[in-house]
Amino acid sequence: MKKHLLRFSAAVTVLALSVLTANAQKGTYAVTNAEIVTVSGSVISNGTVVIRDGLIESVGANAKIPADAEVIDAEGQRVYPGFFDMNTSLGLPAPQPATRQAGGSSSPPPVSNYPQSLQAERELIESLKGGEDQFSKYRNAGFTTVVTGTSDRIFNGNSLVINLAGETVSAMIVKAPFAHNIAFETERGGIFPTSLMGTFAAMRQMFHDAKRLDQIKSMYAKNPRGMKRPERDITLEALMPVVKGEIPVVMFAETVREITRALDLAEEFKLKAIIAGGNESGKLTMRLKEMNVPVLLSLNFPVRTLAENKEADPEPLRTLRLRVEVPKNAATLKNAGVKFAFQSGGMKNIDDFLKNAVIATENGLSKPDALRAMTLSSAEILGVDSQLGSVDTGKIANLVVTDGDIFEKDTKIIHVFVDGKKFEMPKKEKSDSKPSDGDARKVNAGGVWNITIEPPGMSVPATLNITQSGDTITGTMTSTMFGTAQIRNGEVTSNGFTFDTTVNFQGTDLELSFTARIDGNNIEGSVDTVQGPAQFSGSRDPQK
Repeated sequence: MKKHLLRFSAAVTVLALSVLTANAQKGTYAVTNAEIVTVSGSVISNGTVVIRDGLIESVGANAKIPADAEVIDAEGQRVYPGFFDMNTSLGLPAPQPATRQAGGSSSPPPVSNYPQSLQAERELIESLKGGEDQFSKYRNAGFTTVVTGTSDRIFNGNSLVINLAGETVSAMIVKAPFAHNIAFETERGGIFPTSLMGTFAAMRQMFHDAKRLDQIKSMYAKNPRGMKRPERDITLEALMPVVKGEIPVVMFAETVREITRALDLAEEFKLKAIIAGGNESGKLTMRLKEMNVPVLLSLNFPVRTLAENKEADPEPLRTLRLRVEVPKNAATLKNAGVKFAFQSGGMKNIDDFLKNAVIATENGLSKPDALRAMTLSSAEILGVDSQLGSVDTGKIANLVVTDGDIFEKDTKIIHVFVDGKKFEMPKKEKSDSKPSDGDARKVNAGGVWNITIEPPGMSVPATLNITQSGDTITGTMTSTMFGTAQIRNGEVTSNGFTFDTTVNFQGTDLELSFTARIDGNNIEGSVDTVQGPAQFSGSRDPQK
């Protein structure tokens, strides 16, 4: 019975989310009178983009408007290619802790000969969840295409390239696989490898073993008579396309030492390497250029985390240098001729992506090069530049329409097209606007609220302890799943309140944005996350 109730709850939640999702339609459109930033060529000052069947049918100053097209007058607006994020886990479940046997050892599947962190055969596509509702926060920020994968183990399986629209996995997939993800992690619980040196030793041995197994299997396939049948090894077989150079390998490396070791490994085994993160990649431009290794450059810049008070210990000199030097990496790589693209690098708020791209332009990178790093250069590194990355005839209609220069602070995104499907950006209702001083106290948001958050298929009880001061709120959110988190950016609206908070789930920080509507002592609303929206409801404790 409980199982059926959970399924019913999940179905109801999905239905509610579909009703509340921003309006999205697929059809024939003509975006007219726009400044079109093609990226692949010159800017068209007053042009038209025609979209049909998910593709760009035509683009130019004299593009003919079809009779059946919905015309979108974009006078004073700009059209850009959709943005890429080259490192996400969108659509994938949160990492699960490694399972252990009674003796403390890892418990791999029976067919694997290796501990969990070395099981390269993990198929992420089998875990990918369909449905475009989960991507609304990213689309609202202008993203249309992402690379999704994991980096919580040493060998992490093959990452995927997906568009942020479509109700099924097959509708979302642009390229599968893209690359095998490798992170320089260690095993826990006393299982080898327990050190960084051990990690590299294990990887080298497994690459050698994969090459050797490939040779044996090839020999056996040509003439099996008189030869012992090679045993199946799904982990080494999963590494064969990597050591044969059939797919790239993305290596997550930040420091000079890590990047150098990654490049040494790539050179030894002739891997098609890509560096992800690259905080100190600007110090190794000569070698990156010589080896033709691209960088997926993180825009998650280092920030001061120590308390701003007189008693706080001073930050280490290396940390201070990183804060100054990391924003200069993009310009350094560009000037050295190293191919690079931008990625979010696990930032808590995806809106910081564009803000930090602007900081990169303030540190020597031109705006056209910054735009290219999040569009066409991304598509080129992914090998999908014939389909995506620029506003050109015949390409997939992934577009962003704005009311001005995307790198200007006050610019707003008006429309986003993904696979030719139009998504309207959410507009705040008048009732949700920030109240004036005279209206600030019309809603009493203070008190202890017992709520239930309902992601699809789940129910998460939580308590909001809110203190109101004028039109601002502060306080905490507490739950058994997330612990206690501080409320940030809390504001009272004319019928409720909004706030942001960061919770930790199984070692991963998750950014949540709450919008609440109050009716007396009852409350309901929505929670926006990078994994998609959820609903919540509850009531105020009258005794507190």
